[in-house]
Amino acid sequence: MSLVVKQKERKGIINPIFTCQPAGAEYAAIGIKDCIPLVHGGQGCSMFVRLLFAQHLKENFDIASSSLHENSAVLGGQPRIEEAVHTLVARYPDLRIIPIITTCSTETIGDDIEGTINKLNGQLKQAYPDRKIVLVPVHTPSYKGSQVSGYNVGIHAIISTLAKKGEPTGKLNLITGWLNPGDVTEIKRILKDMDVPANILVDTESFDAPTMPDKTSFAFGNSTIEEIADSANALGTIALCKYEGGSSAEFLQEKFKVPAIIGPTPIGIKNTDVWLQNIQKLTGKAIPESLVRERGKAIDAIADLAHMFFANKKVAIYGDPDLVIGLAEFCLECELEPVLMLLGDDNRACTKDPRIAQLEKQAACDIEVIWNADLWELERRIKDKSLEIDLILGHSKGRYISIDHKIPMVRVGFPSFDRAGLWKYPIIGYKGAEWLADTIANTMFADMENKLEREWILNVW
Repeated sequence: MSLVVKQKERKGIINPIFTCQPAGAEYAAIGIKDCIPLVHGGQGCSMFVRLLFAQHLKENFDIASSSLHENSAVLGGQPRIEEAVHTLVARYPDLRIIPIITTCSTETIGDDIEGTINKLNGQLKQAYPDRKIVLVPVHTPSYKGSQVSGYNVGIHAIISTLAKKGEPTGKLNLITGWLNPGDVTEIKRILKDMDVPANILVDTESFDAPTMPDKTSFAFGNSTIEEIADSANALGTIALCKYEGGSSAEFLQEKFKVPAIIGPTPIGIKNTDVWLQNIQKLTGKAIPESLVRERGKAIDAIADLAHMFFANKKVAIYGDPDLVIGLAEFCLECELEPVLMLLGDDNRACTKDPRIAQLEKQAACDIEVIWNADLWELERRIKDKSLEIDLILGHSKGRYISIDHKIPMVRVGFPSFDRAGLWKYPIIGYKGAEWLADTIANTMFADMENKLEREWILNVW
């Protein structure tokens, strides 16, 4: 069977899969405790991203803006950075780190972020001698890249600024990439079962914020400055997403000799097997029987569904590259056929990813991979009937394609806002594989009943 990789044919974008670079850097930054990112650009560059985060996670987050206006395009926006930083430091006494995230406008006018930070460091030292405020330059022009590259740039800037050589910690660095809080909870549970102490970079489990009896409820990141600094002293680093944190793992290896393993994203049985083996390789810890049993349960759940319901069903997948590739690998494990993969990023390196080449060897179907894709690539194929699709996997931005063309859809990825609580449930690990299989099956069952297509089979299954 063939696998074809190509870029979309149009220059313009119709119904985008991804958002801009600053959004990714902002997501990385809000995962850090005592941190408020400052977005250097127009107010919408923080407001609309905050709205996306709130839609997906049903929580609010502190993200500041330098709020540029027209005069800054002529005179420069550095004074707005200075005013914003001084305002944040004065207003938030617990604030310890401010990533300064650029946008298309401020990169175009050429504001000197590093020079402004040097100036501010002197001012802050004089004004607040008892406080240490770390300012981090994060360059994310939004006329190129996507939230994927923005996350990668953001976490790399933060780690490279804070990481400091010291005494060995005996801990494992685990760079999560853009995963949901439920995935981070699952990661921490698995590491606990393996008795592996770890630095989770970044720890977003606390985004699932409780409403307490005193009525307080606020979501914040859980990774501390000290933990990020100690990433230089770990026994190894595993980056779960190649394109969202992989460069940070490489940096720690090159500068501090911390062994790095990049990927695979542990979606499905095989990828989770590899992840656990990588943890074992770096730490020497055994894989416990409890995880072996979880693996068996996940395989049993998939076996119950694969041949009878999943076999030969054609799937379209869209989203960020690590997610799409991981889901395609999972589909093949379940006898689903990932005939269309839409990579929502303009990174040409995705086209040479060895995981994609491996898909061609394993697949029993033709696969089309479009990079720098948009959702029109999916809708056009459905409309002109050039591709038959039985199931869609992707975030909520594609829901109208599902509705208009009556194709069942499972929401996976960011942003997913039209179904309740999806960010609570992991898609990684063996439990994630089981949840994915069950959710796909139940979505297909509901579609069979609604269309009266072989719904009778559910009576005797």
